[in-house]
Amino acid sequence: MWQRRAFLKSAGAGFLASLAPRQLLALEANDLVFASSIQTFAGKYGAVLMGERGGVISMIDLPDRGHDITISREAQRGVVFARQPGTFALVFDPFGNEAPQTLTSIEGRHFFGHGVFSPDGRLLYATESDFEAAQGVIGIYDATDDYRRIGEFPTYGTGPHEMLLMPDGTTFVVANGGIETHPDYGRAELNLDTMDPSVVFIDRRDGTLIGQLRLDTGLHQLSIRHMAVDAQNRVWFGCQYKGAPSDSPQLIGYATMDGEIRLIELPLDTLRDLRNYVGSVAASADGNTIAVSSPEGDLLIAIDAENKRPVLVETLRNGCGLAADQSGFVATSGKGEMIGIAGAERSQQQFDFLFDNHMLRLG
Repeated sequence: MWQRRAFLKSAGAGFLASLAPRQLLALEANDLVFASSIQTFAGKYGAVLMGERGGVISMIDLPDRGHDITISREAQRGVVFARQPGTFALVFDPFGNEAPQTLTSIEGRHFFGHGVFSPDGRLLYATESDFEAAQGVIGIYDATDDYRRIGEFPTYGTGPHEMLLMPDGTTFVVANGGIETHPDYGRAELNLDTMDPSVVFIDRRDGTLIGQLRLDTGLHQLSIRHMAVDAQNRVWFGCQYKGAPSDSPQLIGYATMDGEIRLIELPLDTLRDLRNYVGSVAASADGNTIAVSSPEGDLLIAIDAENKRPVLVETLRNGCGLAADQSGFVATSGKGEMIGIAGAERSQQQFDFLFDNHMLRLG
């Protein structure tokens, strides 16, 4: 993870000189840096870099609503992806030395809000939709050649959402949400009766399918969306249920590269309070605790990854963004609040902007 000294050293004098005194003090006073998409009270969109104690280091404008962010220390660039079915991704210099660059999805594709860099920072990968074929793809962009799109891999499913690079550096894990969308219909979900969600493992070197895991067929309306990897390399996922509102299926589970996929059993009252919606999933710094959020249920849950049981349940109005700090998690909300949970020592803060769904700890 980028700690303060490493951040300052790699940023250089140009970045420091570009900061206002208040921003510089915020950076120097913090050991960690976080990033999030935001919306202002005036209805404009942007993204922020923040110090561990909540000081805003820098902010960039976005043409529309952003979703998740990925940052590569090796590439010295970050990327904000448009919320699905958006058609832009904004490449930015986290050190503030160069102007942002806007990428536009190619004809017949739109972004799904998530992506990752290769370990060496030379390639950027993004979950996208081939919406005429109703199939997911991973778009591949050359970060050494002005982010030129050089190809794509299939995700072996429909509606891919979050993708992660496994610790081996060669395997992608992708959450295929199973939901068909099309830009002509906005965010309308077009195939709820025939959804087919899955977790897939893909070799990033050639796009080969390593494995594809599905829940029971009776749970085909349980859209798998967001993920985090624990200390044992289990991929934890959170779901959004698209069936009857009166149903209340379990929403949190894990998958492994050995072929196991299962849902854990949450207490019925906690499950009810999630309101069939998990918005974000994050792993603690040591990988032993998993946090999930529900902006629909105003709920945050921390789960012991080994025992697979909740160790904390807390409320946060419209809370969704989650990221690990040294001792717990940072949680943010669509009401502009930031709190610490599960051992994080921080006071609740209120900001003059609204956080979007995800919070990234830079690393």
